Order: sequence, then C-alpha cells, then structure tokens
Amino acid sequence: MSATNTMNIPAAMNASNPIKASTTVKAPTWLVAAFWIATGLFCLEMLFTAYWEAMVLPDAAHAFTRLGFPSAAFRIELSVAKVLGVLALLLPMVPPRLKEWAYAGFAINLVSALIAHFSIHDIPQAFIPSTSTGVLWALSYFFWRRLQAHSSEAAQA
Repeated sequence: MSATNTMNIPAAMNASNPIKASTTVKAPTWLVAAFWIATGLFCLEMLFTAYWEAMVLPDAAHAFTRLGFPSAAFRIELSVAKVLGVLALLLPMVPPRLKEWAYAGFAINLVSALIAHFSIHDIPQAFIPSTSTGVLWALSYFFWRRLQAHSSEAAQA
C-alpha cells in the first residue's frame, strides 16, 4: 500500500473531505437555553418548597396535616429528597441514570401533591402550585431528553 492510498481511511479523515474528524456537533443554543430556563425555574420552585416544608412553622405543619400527612418527619424527609434531587439535576458530573431517577422522584412527588389536594376536595387555587411546577418539570425533562438524544447522535457520528 502506498502512502497516498486513502481507500481504508474513513471519509472524515480523508484530506480531500471538508468534514474533519475533530468536528464536534453542538446542541442548538435555543435547546440549551430552554433546558436551563425550565430547569432553573423548576429547581428554584423545588428548593423553595423544600425550605418551606422543612421549617418548623405552624403554617407548614398545618398544611401537611390538612392534606393527611401528620408526621413532621415526613416533611423533613421530603425536603431532603427534594434538595438531593435538585443537586442531581444541576450538577454536571451526575450520571444520566441518576438524573432520570431524580426526574422520576419529582414526578411522583408532584402527582402525589395533586392527588392529596384532590382527595380533600381542595379549592381550585390549591392546584396552581403543583400544576405549574408540573409544567416546569415536564419542560425540563423534555428538553433534557432532547439534549441526551442530541449528544448520543453526536457521539455516533
């Protein structure tokens, strides 16, 4: 084989091909921005509710008791789980599988909140926080999955 034979060299490595092997495909800027906006707002909401639930205030305790959760320990456990979930979503070194579990835990939390409010025939305004946070969760998860799909396509290219 001569040094000029390029038959066994991939097309991306061929000097006559304008596509270089080191070219990396980046996710569209709008997708990255949409993900961080939705995820940032969602995580802020989760941190706010974690803080509010963990505080030993009569209002927080009364709200949980009214929904049928009398244990103060449950409020603290839920708050710690929310903070850990937020960290899992925001820290880049967390593996995708753990992020997936964090999203699943948040989904269970939000659906449980809606069910709890529905079970006591709560006023319609009580559904607004859980519903709006659920929309932020859905947007964050949707954009995260799109980014994951985009990065796996880029890795295969």
